[in-house]
Parts: sequence; structure tokens; C-alpha cells
Amino acid sequence: MELLTIGAFARAARLTPKALRLYDELGLLAPAAVDPHSGYRYYEPAQLDRARLIAALRRAGMPLAEIHTVCRLSAEAAAEAVDAWWRRVSADTAARRRVVALLVDQLSERSAPMSEPTFRYAVRCTAGAVRDSNEDAAYAGDRLLAVADGLRGPGGAAASAAAIDALRPLELTDAPAAELLATLADAVTAADRTVRAHATDGHQPATTLTAVLRRGTRLALVHVGDTRAYLLRGGELSRLTQDHTYVQSQVDQGRLTPAEAAAHPQRALLSRALGAGAPVEADLALRTALVGDRYLLCSDGLSAVVGPAALQAALAGADDPESAVGRLVDLAYAEGAPDNIACVVADVVAG
Repeated sequence: MELLTIGAFARAARLTPKALRLYDELGLLAPAAVDPHSGYRYYEPAQLDRARLIAALRRAGMPLAEIHTVCRLSAEAAAEAVDAWWRRVSADTAARRRVVALLVDQLSERSAPMSEPTFRYAVRCTAGAVRDSNEDAAYAGDRLLAVADGLRGPGGAAASAAAIDALRPLELTDAPAAELLATLADAVTAADRTVRAHATDGHQPATTLTAVLRRGTRLALVHVGDTRAYLLRGGELSRLTQDHTYVQSQVDQGRLTPAEAAAHPQRALLSRALGAGAPVEADLALRTALVGDRYLLCSDGLSAVVGPAALQAALAGADDPESAVGRLVDLAYAEGAPDNIACVVADVVAG
């Protein structure tokens, strides 16, 4: 039987070679043969059904562990397993929505602000020292902060810009604080659809996204990918997001140490992004804004080369957001700036 190259197999399965390599690494879909010299993967046409099944289950949001189980079942048993899984997901989602709504109401009642704070902010988005294009994008306003990092390749810059443009209308939102998280979640779902609509000639662009939406003293945070959000409060720096990367998943499972992950050759391989793979599964969180807080949103062009201690010192030592973003970009360039740099610094000040 004639084998298909990874490129031909990817086109036939409507996947990307990157996705196929990930499925191989996770033990979901091993190639039929691997060239011992080049490492190039080859697949049998008979593997297309399994590839399409895996892709469909990922788009539905099924965890990889359950996909392993489903792929080992007969068609009838697999259908029953998928149906049972979806009923569990639907029930869990409804329960979470009720719990979140109750918590938001309770917390909103406890925090009656004396005056509504606002953001004082600065933005910087610049190309790295060795980059000939810039796929990063950033935005800051009185209510919305956002940073996106488009994957390199055709459409990366358009994807990051489209993701942020899809969130811009939130700057004018009148949604009450109790609905802030749901409003942001809906906007990110729309951003995911917008990025997917930018597909051309079989190429699907993708982007990370980290954003904060403020209403009064309530902040909603959304995160997909390896852009990051930090908070400087009382001189202490805390990281508010968890990277959605292959190496971070290995750290979470105890297979890699943080030091090993930082030097891993696949440290930039994303496990989640807008426009890629399954429909977006974003991390969402609610926070309370305190006057004196300083927020940093940035792409990995900053966080991958400047350590937490240096970030803390730069943020704590700057008099205002404009000085802070200048110091941060300078730090990235002092480390060679191998990637593009996008950062937003915003202070919470009395309105």
C-alpha cells in the first residue's frame, strides 16, 4: 500500500502537520513509518478515519484521555461513549453557570466601592531584534486591556489583530458587573470564530489572547495560549495566568521540572489557541480592582527572556505605566529580543 507523506495526509484529513506531530507525541495517532534519516513521517490512507475522529472529538472539546478510550471502541460503543460524555459536559456547564452567577452576586454585594476606579495605561508593541515581521498586537483603554500573539506564518498578524478587534466593542459595554465574565466569554467565542474565518488556501491562522475587562471594581480576565497577565500589588508580583503549552502540561503531570521546561526545544508549542484545533477553551477568572494595583499583560517575547525578579523590579521601580513599558522593552532587548514584544501596563487609579 502506498504511504502518504505527512503533508498529503494532513490535507486529506483536514488537519495540520503540527497537529499530526502532536497526536503522534501523545500516542493518539502514530505514523505508519518514519524515515530513519530525516525523521519524516508517513501514514497509511486507512488511518484517515482515525485522524478525522480525533480531530472531531478535539473540536468538541473532549479531553485527550477520553479520546484514547473512544478510539479503542467499536463504532457503536464509541457513539454511546461520546453521547454519555456530552451529557456530563452539559450538566457540568449548567451547574458551573449557576455557581458562578451566585458567587458574582454575593461578591458584588460585599464590595460597595466608595468611588469607581479607572485605568492609567501605556502600550508597546515592537518587533524583535531578529524578526522581519511582527505578529503581536496590543490594546489598552479605560475598560479593556488585551495582548495577542499570532502564530508565525501567513495570517499570524491578521489573526492577532482580528482577535483584539473582536474585543474592542467591550470598551463601550454597559453589562453589569454580575454579567462581566459571561460578556467576556461570549466575546472570546466570537473572536475565535473571527480568527477561523481568516483561513486561506488551506492555512488556518491562530493566535493567543490575554485580556482584562473592567466594570467598576470588578475585573474579568480571559486567557488562551502563552501570553500572560501579572499583578503587582503591595510590591509583590504574582502571575495570573497559566501557559497553555505542551511543556506546561508536562510540568503539570510531573514529567518535566520548570527548569527543564524553560530549556525544552518544544517550549513554544501551544496546546490551546484561538483559531486552532477544537473550539476555544479559555481560562476565565474574576478579580477585584484595588487602587494602587499595577497590571502587566505581555507576549512571550518578554516573559520568555525576562525573569520574574527582573519584571518585578522594572514594574515596581517605574513611576508610571509609560516608564514601565519602556523599561520592560529595554530588558527584552538586553537579552537579545529573539521574539516580538507586546506589553500593556495599567495602573488602577481613583476615578
